[in-house]
Amino acid sequence: MNKPHILMVEDDAAVGNLIATTLETQNYQFHRAKTGASALVDALSYRPDVMLLDLGLPDMDGVDIIKKVRTWSNLPIIVISARSEDSDKVAALDAGADDYLTKPFSVDELLARLRVALRRVRYDSQKVSEEASLYENGNLKIDYAAGCAYRDGVEIHLTPIEYKLLCLLAKNVGKVLTHNFILKEVWGSALPGDTPSLRVFMATLRKKIEPVPAQPKYIQTHVGVGYRMLRIAEGEPVQKNG
Repeated sequence: MNKPHILMVEDDAAVGNLIATTLETQNYQFHRAKTGASALVDALSYRPDVMLLDLGLPDMDGVDIIKKVRTWSNLPIIVISARSEDSDKVAALDAGADDYLTKPFSVDELLARLRVALRRVRYDSQKVSEEASLYENGNLKIDYAAGCAYRDGVEIHLTPIEYKLLCLLAKNVGKVLTHNFILKEVWGSALPGDTPSLRVFMATLRKKIEPVPAQPKYIQTHVGVGYRMLRIAEGEPVQKNG
């Protein structure tokens, strides 16, 4: 398999050099853009596997870049920004970003987020279609045709809302989904008072699919932002109930 190609969009020299050095040490191929305009051109011409995107660019806001890219590509986009407010994270994720890393960040965390994004790329490329009839992740399995979910081969009894939540997360594995996005997809609307209900449903879903609900392996919480379904790496042990 060819080395992953990363498009880094960063105008700050110090941060850009840190990211470049990190990518070089991991033998990633990468290309650097310093403006939004060049990032859009490079995203088309270089066809990268992942985009690392700073929001504060000299010519346009990074959120606008995300929206433009999303009109023609599902390229994983990891935002790397000094904007740390939840509202900024939600805006970027709702625009179509897959993940959000706040500056200053650790090199290890950046590499971990990259691995998650690339795992999703590989997973997507292996699927003949998004609507594949079977989803498997660790010990979790969803049979979309039958409308059933299983853990360790045993059927999990889910309510209709829990099942819709699970399918939505599974079909967006590796991607952070905001509260608003989930509420609109599952309930058809997103009102400010609906988030506590979503948390309750997520808690009951976790109790049914997670081996240890207090230490979730599948559903990751992004406090104040939303949730993400993690893909269990092949060969990674998943604790069973008992």
